[in-house]
Amino acid sequence: MNSIIVLDVNFNFGYGEDSIHPVIFQDENEMILVDCGYTGFLPLLEQSAADKGVDFSKLTKVIITHHDHDHMGSLAAIKKKYSNVKVITSEADSPYVSGRLKSLRLEQAEQRQLMLAPEQREEGIVFQNILKSVECTEVDVTVKDGDCIPCCGGIEIVATPGHMSGHISLYLKEHKTLISGDALAIVKGNLEIPEPKYTLNMAEAIKSLLKLMNYDIQRIICYHGGEFIGDIQNALSNADKMY
Repeated sequence: MNSIIVLDVNFNFGYGEDSIHPVIFQDENEMILVDCGYTGFLPLLEQSAADKGVDFSKLTKVIITHHDHDHMGSLAAIKKKYSNVKVITSEADSPYVSGRLKSLRLEQAEQRQLMLAPEQREEGIVFQNILKSVECTEVDVTVKDGDCIPCCGGIEIVATPGHMSGHISLYLKEHKTLISGDALAIVKGNLEIPEPKYTLNMAEAIKSLLKLMNYDIQRIICYHGGEFIGDIQNALSNADKMY
């Protein structure tokens, strides 16, 4: 049976409760995790999966939507513990996940450091050190826009650059479900594109949003915010209105 399991990974970094929502696709042949949280989150992922009745040890693949530290932070730990798991990224993001190229988020943080007020500089350095501490992992399979992964009736790769240049979302036609990564987020119940400070190219992010409107979507699962069900077309058409 094909199934989509949304994990609820809750944590507190000292500024209040927060959560992320990695997704597991499962059928009779595969169990695929989409994104894997911050560094050190493997036990939280395993427990969240167990809470949903999923045996994490049956994992076969991990898809990384983009190389932000909160999406690939635990990838190296997963690969070390479950060595047979294959890592999948977009062709564009593969050099960053593998460490062959410097993180675009780190480059952004270093550029912003020069413009920070004196009282913000220590926090900026801390953030850069967090980014530098993420352990890179070799990529086994690269994908591009329009490719299909044979699981759960077919997982279509949808290139959604903007938040990052190699960002991908995932569309499951059989389920009319979109896994948006960080192309979209749910904020106070509303579907939104990420804030400009988290988006490397806002014009591209808006183009990606328009692209998603061509899909027959009844449910969107956002890494930040969880599930959005309702008038998807209207929500998408208004997702960029704050910016």
